[in-house]
Amino acid sequence: QVQLVESGGGSVQAGGSLKLSCAASGYTYSANCMAWFRQAPGKGREGVAGIYPGDGTTYYADSVKGRFTISHDNAKNTVYLQMNSLKPEDTAMYYCAADERGSWPLKASDFGYWGQGTQVTVSS
Repeated sequence: QVQLVESGGGSVQAGGSLKLSCAASGYTYSANCMAWFRQAPGKGREGVAGIYPGDGTTYYADSVKGRFTISHDNAKNTVYLQMNSLKPEDTAMYYCAADERGSWPLKASDFGYWGQGTQVTVSS
Protein backbone atom coordinates (compact mmCIF):
# COMPACT_ATOMS: atom_id res chain seq x y z
CA GLN A 1 0.00 0.00 0.00
CA VAL A 2 1.47 3.31 -1.12
CA GLN A 3 1.67 5.97 1.56
CA LEU A 4 2.79 9.57 1.25
CA VAL A 5 3.05 11.63 4.41
CA GLU A 6 3.73 15.37 4.20
CA SER A 7 5.04 17.61 6.94
CA GLY A 8 6.59 21.04 7.35
CA GLY A 9 3.77 23.42 6.52
CA GLY A 10 3.03 26.48 8.62
CA SER A 11 2.58 30.24 8.66
CA VAL A 12 5.29 32.70 7.67
CA GLN A 13 5.58 36.31 6.63
CA ALA A 14 6.27 37.30 3.05
CA GLY A 15 9.93 36.81 2.23
CA GLY A 16 10.28 33.92 4.64
CA SER A 17 11.09 30.27 4.02
CA LEU A 18 9.60 26.86 4.70
CA LYS A 19 10.73 23.34 3.93
CA LEU A 20 8.17 20.64 3.20
CA SER A 21 8.90 16.92 3.47
CA CYS A 22 7.15 13.94 1.91
CA ALA A 23 7.99 10.49 3.25
CA ALA A 24 7.06 7.71 0.83
CA SER A 25 6.54 4.02 1.42
CA GLY A 26 4.95 1.00 -0.21
CA TYR A 27 6.41 1.14 -3.75
CA THR A 28 9.63 1.41 -5.75
CA TYR A 29 10.54 4.96 -4.85
CA SER A 30 13.14 5.62 -7.52
CA ALA A 31 10.92 4.46 -10.40
CA ASN A 32 8.24 7.01 -9.74
CA CYS A 33 7.91 10.69 -10.41
CA MET A 34 7.48 12.59 -7.16
CA ALA A 35 5.80 15.97 -7.27
CA TRP A 36 4.41 18.80 -5.22
CA PHE A 37 1.07 20.32 -6.10
CA ARG A 38 -0.78 23.13 -4.41
CA GLN A 39 -4.38 24.18 -4.25
CA ALA A 40 -5.66 27.54 -3.05
CA PRO A 41 -9.32 28.03 -2.08
CA GLY A 42 -11.49 28.23 -5.18
CA LYS A 43 -8.66 27.28 -7.54
CA GLY A 44 -7.53 24.16 -9.31
CA ARG A 45 -4.60 21.99 -8.27
CA GLU A 46 -1.33 23.42 -9.64
CA GLY A 47 1.82 21.36 -10.12
CA VAL A 48 4.71 23.41 -8.76
CA ALA A 49 7.71 21.04 -8.78
CA GLY A 50 8.55 17.49 -9.74
CA ILE A 51 11.50 15.13 -9.60
CA TYR A 52 12.48 11.68 -10.80
CA PRO A 53 14.61 10.42 -7.90
CA GLY A 54 16.16 7.77 -10.14
CA ASP A 55 18.07 10.29 -12.28
CA GLY A 56 17.45 13.60 -10.49
CA THR A 57 15.53 15.21 -13.35
CA THR A 58 13.49 18.14 -12.06
CA TYR A 59 10.71 20.44 -13.19
CA TYR A 60 9.46 23.75 -11.83
CA ALA A 61 6.41 25.80 -12.66
CA ASP A 62 7.24 29.32 -13.81
CA SER A 63 5.47 30.72 -10.76
CA VAL A 64 8.06 29.19 -8.39
CA LYS A 65 11.19 28.94 -10.54
CA GLY A 66 14.18 30.44 -8.77
CA ARG A 67 12.43 30.40 -5.38
CA PHE A 68 11.55 26.73 -4.76
CA THR A 69 13.89 23.75 -4.86
CA ILE A 70 12.83 20.11 -4.96
CA SER A 71 15.26 17.49 -3.73
CA HIS A 72 15.29 13.91 -2.51
CA ASP A 73 16.99 11.58 -0.08
CA ASN A 74 16.92 8.08 -1.51
CA ALA A 75 18.06 6.50 1.75
CA LYS A 76 15.02 7.96 3.51
CA ASN A 77 12.57 7.66 0.58
CA THR A 78 11.79 11.31 1.19
CA VAL A 79 11.27 14.25 -1.13
CA TYR A 80 11.65 17.84 0.01
CA LEU A 81 10.43 21.21 -1.20
CA GLN A 82 12.51 24.14 -0.02
CA MET A 83 10.48 27.31 -0.44
CA ASN A 84 12.27 30.65 -0.23
CA SER A 85 11.15 34.24 -0.82
CA LEU A 86 7.58 33.21 -0.11
CA LYS A 87 4.77 35.44 -1.33
CA PRO A 88 1.15 35.73 -0.17
CA GLU A 89 0.09 34.12 -3.45
CA ASP A 90 1.97 30.97 -2.42
CA THR A 91 -0.68 30.42 0.26
CA ALA A 92 -2.32 27.05 -0.41
CA MET A 93 -2.65 23.46 0.69
CA TYR A 94 0.43 21.65 -0.58
CA TYR A 95 0.16 18.01 -1.63
CA CYS A 96 2.82 15.41 -2.36
CA ALA A 97 2.04 13.07 -5.24
CA ALA A 98 3.67 10.05 -6.86
CA ASP A 99 3.16 8.03 -10.04
CA GLU A 100 5.29 6.43 -12.73
CA ARG A 101 3.27 8.34 -15.34
CA GLY A 102 4.40 11.77 -14.12
CA SER A 103 5.72 14.10 -16.82
CA TRP A 104 6.30 17.77 -17.48
CA PRO A 105 4.37 19.99 -17.23
CA LEU A 106 2.80 18.41 -14.18
CA LYS A 107 -0.82 17.32 -14.43
CA ALA A 108 -2.79 16.17 -11.42
CA SER A 109 -4.60 13.58 -13.55
CA ASP A 110 -1.28 11.75 -14.11
CA PHE A 111 -0.82 11.03 -10.41
CA GLY A 112 -2.55 8.19 -8.63
CA TYR A 113 -1.02 8.52 -5.19
CA TRP A 114 -1.51 11.54 -2.95
CA GLY A 115 -0.67 12.62 0.55
CA GLN A 116 -3.10 14.28 2.91
CA GLY A 117 -1.71 17.78 2.35
CA THR A 118 -0.02 20.37 4.50
CA GLN A 119 -1.12 24.00 4.77
CA VAL A 120 1.20 26.87 3.88
CA THR A 121 0.07 30.39 4.76
CA VAL A 122 2.08 33.46 3.81
CA SER A 123 1.07 36.79 5.26
CA SER A 124 1.96 40.18 3.82
